[in-house]
Amino acid sequence: MSDPAGSLEDELRAVVTDAHLLTDPSVVASYETDWTGRFHGRARCVVRPVDTGQVAGVLTAAAREKAGVSIQGGNTGLVGGSVPADGTILLSTARLTSLEPVDVVAGQVTVGAGVTLSALQRHVRPAGFDFGVDFAARESCTLGGMVATNAGGERVLRYGTTRSQVLGVEAVLADGSVISRLGGLPKDNTGYDVASLLAGSEGTLGVLTRLRLRLVPLLTGRAVALVAVDDTAGALTLVRHVRDRLASLEAAELFFADGLALVRGATGMSDPFPEPHPAYVVLECAGRTEPLDDLLEALAACEAVRDATVATDVRGRHTLWAYRESHTESINAAGVPVKLDVAVPLTSLPAVVADLPATIAGASPTARMILFGHVNEGNLHVNVLDAGRDAEAVTDAVLRLVASHGGSISAEHGIGRAKRPWLSLSRSTAEIAMMRAIRYGLDPAGRLNPGVLFDPA
Repeated sequence: MSDPAGSLEDELRAVVTDAHLLTDPSVVASYETDWTGRFHGRARCVVRPVDTGQVAGVLTAAAREKAGVSIQGGNTGLVGGSVPADGTILLSTARLTSLEPVDVVAGQVTVGAGVTLSALQRHVRPAGFDFGVDFAARESCTLGGMVATNAGGERVLRYGTTRSQVLGVEAVLADGSVISRLGGLPKDNTGYDVASLLAGSEGTLGVLTRLRLRLVPLLTGRAVALVAVDDTAGALTLVRHVRDRLASLEAAELFFADGLALVRGATGMSDPFPEPHPAYVVLECAGRTEPLDDLLEALAACEAVRDATVATDVRGRHTLWAYRESHTESINAAGVPVKLDVAVPLTSLPAVVADLPATIAGASPTARMILFGHVNEGNLHVNVLDAGRDAEAVTDAVLRLVASHGGSISAEHGIGRAKRPWLSLSRSTAEIAMMRAIRYGLDPAGRLNPGVLFDPA
């Protein structure tokens, strides 16, 4: 660090004002641990800019003093990418909360990167629109973080990942220069797609400040079914059967008997069926009119169904979803988990689910696995409790199992710092070299989110 003690802080204070430069260790500490409690870092200070101009000022000052910058949105990430590298400036996007009027003709909206998913939903729904991505952390996750990690969630089956919803971005590069493409043109074939490049880059190419987002129609006719099946193969049969018959299918979520038991113990919820079953699937259909009859007809014709309960009212739908969405909080209440988000080809999904218990036991005999996921994408969330000192061995064993089936070591949470040593399991040497070249072409010193995605060296 080339600056005399305190001079960089003085420059940052001039950019964001004294109230939004945080240096008190007791205050900064709340930014230094991730949501799971597993990953930690040490920030030199925290800056909270309010707009693109202030973000540019922060990065210009940091570049001048050769200081590293870590970027944090809602801090709901699960791979250690949202906590600071030791000694970096932590740039929080929490105050970038602008919400522009909905463009009802184009079905688009421009928002600040610090806007939470729930705030976006509340903003666009009165205009008859919705956002195509949704998941349980909606109250705290931010749009900038979702784009930076190309978040997935529960609606990928119908609308795709977050990258598919992004039509334009405004971002600040490592040297403080600003790029802004917020026109939202659905056809713009003028070279590299900047929005797609920044989506999934995990803050290593620039700091997202504003986003132009594609919206989808607000569908008020909804039906949710909780369906009991025998196993993972039965879940695949059910989802394929319903998907092929109902264009209204929006979500298909899988969980298992041990996860249900954990949720019931943590929340006090009742058993959804008179008898226990090995596996369960939550299905949601949405349309302009209520899709209940079509969903019931499809379930009745599917041989994989062992039992089912369906709801169309808001409270009933919320209750059925709670069996799945309460998994994360129930797991965290039981301890600090090793959380591994992976994806495998659908043909391999039953085999991987069957092999996971023995794979994890081989790495950590005392560990306990809770599994859930998004069936249609072959996306599994592997949660391992009580791994203790075996956390890295568990990670290695699970990721190698996934790779042996031609899967991805990260389906929707990114690489962060947690999975950096295993990137080569899913990306070739040539691909990694290409990504490094892009990163260091924009940030030659590697100052943005150092240690995320790539080894700092």
